[in-house]
Amino acid sequence: MSGRFNTIAGWVLGSGIVALGLASLSGHYFRADKEGRPETMGYSIAGVSAEGAGAAAEPSIEALLAKADPAKGEQVFQKCAACHTATQGGANGVGPNLYGVMGEEIGKGRAGFAFSAALSGKGGKWDFASMNDWLKNPRGFADGTKMTFAGLESAEDRANVMVYLNKLGSNLPLPAVPAAPAAGAAPAAVAVVGDAAKGQTAFAKCAACHTITPGGANGVGPNLAKVVGRDVAKAAGFSYSADLAKLGGKWDEALLDKWLTSPRAMASGTKMTFAGIENPQERADIIAYLKAN
Repeated sequence: MSGRFNTIAGWVLGSGIVALGLASLSGHYFRADKEGRPETMGYSIAGVSAEGAGAAAEPSIEALLAKADPAKGEQVFQKCAACHTATQGGANGVGPNLYGVMGEEIGKGRAGFAFSAALSGKGGKWDFASMNDWLKNPRGFADGTKMTFAGLESAEDRANVMVYLNKLGSNLPLPAVPAAPAAGAAPAAVAVVGDAAKGQTAFAKCAACHTITPGGANGVGPNLAKVVGRDVAKAAGFSYSADLAKLGGKWDEALLDKWLTSPRAMASGTKMTFAGIENPQERADIIAYLKAN
């Protein structure tokens, strides 16, 4: 009996020693018994910035135009060449011939090409600002355009394409580059850039009182087609409050932003009951949408 007990105890003790040895070995192999953090936490993902890493401010389009390269613009233009020619006297294709387009009236002047009403009714000329907006987001610039191209996201690509087109029978002077702030000066306020597509969505809160289609009827408020650049309180057939009518001037972006912020602060006797839009980005988006219409 005593011999059998000793044998069993021996086997149990031996098994324990083997298990302890295996645990120690696996601990060394997998570093499982270490209390410290792993040398590398997780995995890095290509193309994703580290948390807190801020993007550098994009140079102004004027600065990019000043150093733009027409040869690079010609290369980028290959994305456009499936629909457009750019040679003098070249035929229209899916899109119009673009020789001499810079400085021309928007949506006009291309013999034999039928522009969309959204573009031909836009007004203005193809200067560098309007062409930059168009190349960035055609549908945001003229909602209803027949052009299906989504746009050029890179501002550098847009600048290169514009100087290339400008070289082809236009030769407009390049816009001046904004002056850099003086050393020690307080940084200038960053302009809020509007998105016309988002502005169309935000405009839904205005649509109960306003139409925006060309020739649309006045409602509780006036029709707002082509309101940007229009005289304040001058929509045909609409009766404005005396407070708004006496303001004078034209609806530019700054005045529209002030109005959308607080209509009553701008004209205390206005008939408009809408309180205003607190978010500056939302105001900028709506103004971009109004500019496109």
